[in-house]
Amino acid sequence: MRIWNAEDGWGVIDSSDTPGGCWVHYSSLLVPGPGYRELVAGQAVELDYEAARQDGYDFRAVELWLAGEEPDRSGTIEITGPSEAYQSGLFIRPDPDR
Repeated sequence: MRIWNAEDGWGVIDSSDTPGGCWVHYSSLLVPGPGYRELVAGQAVELDYEAARQDGYDFRAVELWLAGEEPDRSGTIEITGPSEAYQSGLFIRPDPDR
């Protein structure tokens, strides 16, 4: 872990597979413990990443966990199918004056 900004919840990882650094958001951390998760600069981690431009970096972490440990997915929620949390609609009505 190159840097970790605990206040903003993001950091950057250096890896030979991600030249220039890999951007990490706290929501991708699979580390044990309740509540807000964070890391420490210099901490060894493992990660799955994708090639995606994020805040000036060419890579973004998808999942990240502590080196030598199993990813802790106990706090994650799997979403399948459409969500009922948000709905939208479009109504088109002819203008009677046209």
